[in-house]
Amino acid sequence: MKYTRLGHSGATVSRIALGTMNFGPVIGPEESFGILDLAVENGVNFIDTADVYGGGPWGPNEGQSEEILGDWMRERGNRDSLVVATKVHGPMGDGPNDRGLSAVHFRAAVDASLRRLGTDRIDLYQMHHIDREVPVDEVLDAFTTLAAQGKIVYLGSSNFAGWNIAQYREHAESRRQLPIVTEQSVYNLAQRTLELEVVPAALNYGMGLLPWSPLASGQLGGVLRKADRARSKDLSHLGARRPQIERYEAFAEQNGVDPAELALAWLLHQPVVTAPVVGPRTAAQLTGALAALELSLDQAQLDELDRIWPGPGGQAPEAYAW
Repeated sequence: MKYTRLGHSGATVSRIALGTMNFGPVIGPEESFGILDLAVENGVNFIDTADVYGGGPWGPNEGQSEEILGDWMRERGNRDSLVVATKVHGPMGDGPNDRGLSAVHFRAAVDASLRRLGTDRIDLYQMHHIDREVPVDEVLDAFTTLAAQGKIVYLGSSNFAGWNIAQYREHAESRRQLPIVTEQSVYNLAQRTLELEVVPAALNYGMGLLPWSPLASGQLGGVLRKADRARSKDLSHLGARRPQIERYEAFAEQNGVDPAELALAWLLHQPVVTAPVVGPRTAAQLTGALAALELSLDQAQLDELDRIWPGPGGQAPEAYAW
């Protein structure tokens, strides 16, 4: 396993983060325990979840993924060897204060997550989405208090715009509030919009980027090859991306690498990336993700991937102006 710092913080985390979104809604506790065991056996110490996982679009039971992770840590007795991240923002009930980033909601939400996880602190507490209705000072004051109480260690953002990152970091700096150290957002070869403003903002503030959907919902995982093996021709969901995916899979084959490993390796070569968040449903998927750590790409290969999957043209404003 390879390790790095969690953004500009002092914590050391594995360069692959294990996402638990599938724990509960897709795979049961036994299978989830097996994946967690395999991850730890291979040196993964960074585990990411969210209070809403198991509910809403993920299933009928909010908090289920946190509960499974908590049960596993309690059974294995390994909490202190892990860096545990969870998130707050999504609806956890029907009440008007059961969602968002109001101090009322997340002061209750953090205690609920601590109970489900069976722990006394959350190492990285992430705002799951920007909440434009709540003053930044209220948000950061409350999170700073939670840190002083020992309930959270570091603060992270997720799905923030570049200017939101700057806003929160500048507020924290000027008012001695808890700063955000990471941003978790969608980022992969096929979705590179973050390079306009989020990536430059994260680099400027020394933050770490935690990409979710590193395989673009499976489109970078060898989808055409898998369809051929399954004799399936229904690939209409690929739309206009199909020619690029064909070139991409051909490039992976020419270089003798698995497409999924190649996509993760590309992310690991980006200076802003701390750890891609992978959400395996099987042990084999996790093993494949871990193999990406050993894949070194030279400049010629990186240039070819840029030709297949061109980004927005650099950062703003040069990407669209001068």
